[in-house]
Amino acid sequence: MKRFLFLSLILMGQGSLIAAPAAPPAIEWHEWSDTVFAQAKKENRFVLLDLEAVWCHWCHVMDAKTYSNPKVISLIGSRYIAVRVDQDSRPDLSNRYEDYGWPATVVFDANGGEIVKRQGFIPPEQMSSMLQAIIDDPTPGPSVKSEAPIEYSRDALIPEAMARGLREKLDAGYDGKLGAWGGTHKFLDWDNVEYCMERAQAGDSQARKMAAQTLDAERQLIDPVWGGVYQYSAEGDWKHPHFEKIMQMQAENLRIYALAYAVWKNPAWLQAAGDIHRYLLDFLRSPDGAFYTSQDADLVPGSHSAAYFQLDDAARRKLGVPRVDRHIYARENGWFIEALVQFYSATGEPQRLHEAEGAAAFILAERALPGGGFKHGAEDGAPLCLGDTLYMGRAFLSLYEATGERKWLKNAEDAARFIGGSFSPKDEAGFNTAKAASQFISPKPNFDENVDLARFANLLFHYTDDARDREIAARAMRFLVTPRVVAGRQSYVGGLLLAGREFSTDPLHITVVGPKEDPAARGLFLAALEYPRVYKRLEWIDPKDLGGTPIAYPSLPQAAAFICTNTTCSPPIYKPEQIALRIDKLAVKEFSAKQ
Repeated sequence: MKRFLFLSLILMGQGSLIAAPAAPPAIEWHEWSDTVFAQAKKENRFVLLDLEAVWCHWCHVMDAKTYSNPKVISLIGSRYIAVRVDQDSRPDLSNRYEDYGWPATVVFDANGGEIVKRQGFIPPEQMSSMLQAIIDDPTPGPSVKSEAPIEYSRDALIPEAMARGLREKLDAGYDGKLGAWGGTHKFLDWDNVEYCMERAQAGDSQARKMAAQTLDAERQLIDPVWGGVYQYSAEGDWKHPHFEKIMQMQAENLRIYALAYAVWKNPAWLQAAGDIHRYLLDFLRSPDGAFYTSQDADLVPGSHSAAYFQLDDAARRKLGVPRVDRHIYARENGWFIEALVQFYSATGEPQRLHEAEGAAAFILAERALPGGGFKHGAEDGAPLCLGDTLYMGRAFLSLYEATGERKWLKNAEDAARFIGGSFSPKDEAGFNTAKAASQFISPKPNFDENVDLARFANLLFHYTDDARDREIAARAMRFLVTPRVVAGRQSYVGGLLLAGREFSTDPLHITVVGPKEDPAARGLFLAALEYPRVYKRLEWIDPKDLGGTPIAYPSLPQAAAFICTNTTCSPPIYKPEQIALRIDKLAVKEFSAKQ
């Protein structure tokens, strides 16, 4: 027995000196560029794109389980060039592949042709099978469908039959039991809620119920400790949140809750707006006054954090704080500036306006380009993306409405000029999500961006009377009302319905005439700003700012406000409390409850 143990120990010791089979080296990740495809062609390889989000739980899981698998590593090393991109850093790629969710896996041939497109987490066994199948037969799979040319609409107006069908889609897609639209993921779709609020203001009780129920249900996704809103809840209810906090969800929820409070004065919705705002100041505000991009879903990448988010503040901080993506992007700041202005409009708290102006000043100083456009982040070399200039343009227009300062209107006009000259495709409909920067991947128009662009350019036109702004809006609308474009939108059509209504009508027009330093003029202006109508044109004309240019309003001995609708203008209004009453009397119910 002793001899057996002795021999065993010797053999064990020898075994420890025998080298284990070498694990394959880790995947060498490359940046996205045309040179990757040139290398792929030279080396007879495919290009594998891992389009991830730095805040995404399943992206972390895929990195830990799939891209660390020896067989996957070996297959990629044999015939692939692996490219990893944070989708927040590249809106051009994000908008192209957003329907595939994060992570998105796309495999290309060396000429940039798509072979496979996959959505979400892919287990290592499936990934290795897919990689080998592509090597064996690189013919594009069923996930890649050829796109027939689109004949875009020649008319920018929504045909009545289409508008009726869109309204029916929106109503039919609503979950009357739990609120919101869609069955699998629960979240606040801001365009649909805003559209329902517009209908409700025109007297539609069902639309009011849909908006209010969704706003109340969404509060379940607000972090009760730190504030901020989780991205969505899975499993068809509001009880399974995905805990990432990304800027667009924060900004649009803040904007909609502030608007809803302005309309209906529900204190719960003001509290919701305040909780989101508190989170952004505490976690996503940079020392320069601009705002970061997101906070991770996981404390430990790849590990579910449901138990962590059940803890109080002290217990969470004892374990650590999920990673914050400290990139400062123009697009994300544009979203939040506009939301802050709406929050200011609803509450009258000057600090909210100061925060918005501070963020705008930083982006102007650090992200502005010659000619009125904006780059995405601090790094150079990325393609110019529509969203950065578009959402800063919208932010500038909202700041002009909130202050009457003409510098903001000039910035909005410059943004529109840059968009018109930089993102127009050749087919005369819509605006591309990016300026072409690759010979392999051509940019395409994005539905949501074109909705927001149509609304921005149309409202800007009513301020500037510049036909170029109207043409931008019309071009975006011609893309949006093309049947093939709108066909896949399911019930998420509120933004298009809003854009169509606004394009075919004039905004509520409120003008205050009087010196900026006059308390009476300021009182009138703040009362007009507080009036809860999104589609309105609000201006504060101080005659001395115009350098003697004549104005279309009478010269009066005191500050006055004037209100115009599609058909009527009011006599002068001298008292702030009369503005809302006069609007309610004058406003034609042009937005019918049926629309």
